Amino acid sequence: MILADTHIHTRYSHGSSTPEAMYAAALARGLEFVAFTEHAPRPLGFDYTHEYREQLSRHLPDYLREVHALRKRHDPCQALLGMEMDWLEDQEDFTRAACAAQDFDLLLGSVHFLGHWGFDDGEDPWKAFSQEECERHYQAYFEAWERMARSGLFHVAAHPDLIKIFSVEQFHIWLAKSSSLALIRRGLLALRDSGMCMEISSAGLRKPCREIYPAPPIMVMAASLELPITFASDAHGEQDVAYGFARLASYAAAFGFREQTLFHDGRKVSIPF
Repeated sequence: MILADTHIHTRYSHGSSTPEAMYAAALARGLEFVAFTEHAPRPLGFDYTHEYREQLSRHLPDYLREVHALRKRHDPCQALLGMEMDWLEDQEDFTRAACAAQDFDLLLGSVHFLGHWGFDDGEDPWKAFSQEECERHYQAYFEAWERMARSGLFHVAAHPDLIKIFSVEQFHIWLAKSSSLALIRRGLLALRDSGMCMEISSAGLRKPCREIYPAPPIMVMAASLELPITFASDAHGEQDVAYGFARLASYAAAFGFREQTLFHDGRKVSIPF
């Protein structure tokens, strides 16, 4: 049984629920750990259609205060303080400062932007792309993903193949190529060298790709490298907390994984699932 959900959002970005309500959902589902990993505000110019930067910036003190209060609770579920940080090209100083701004238990590293384009902002651009164009974006994504891993700033690489969200069939055509697997392997080696974990996420099951992040070929390589893993729902509402965790456990076990890793009070802890 998976006992920790290490990727949770709240109403302070584009979620729907308070930290208290998300914590109550974690308790109700029998979790022993839940990591709040709200998005960090991004610099101007890295924008979504429905941008929530101003709301995040305004309510960041509320988020920190409320999660700190939950961390002090003595319930069976331990709350952890984290943030999800975007890896943005040529913005490493900005990101480094954000990572050091608080005493976080957990920092997720994510790639959502290629240049200034938020590629997961909607499916319309992807509908017009040829296979060749899709593959150029996949290549750029995993090149950025490797740079993110090598930065040494983060604990966990979130939703590793998020780039497939609106083009899963094209992605698997690309993924079958030896050059694509070699590129991804370099990124996984960067995770290992940086002491990071790879996230296994059920969020893709709720997205248009209808597939766990990451795909099986990536799981095979991660297992061969004995990468530590975390489990995540990427919940944006109470109904999403621990979503699909029985399926995630079976999926990970099928590739030989037996433990998940937590970051708590600056320590790395492995627990069986």
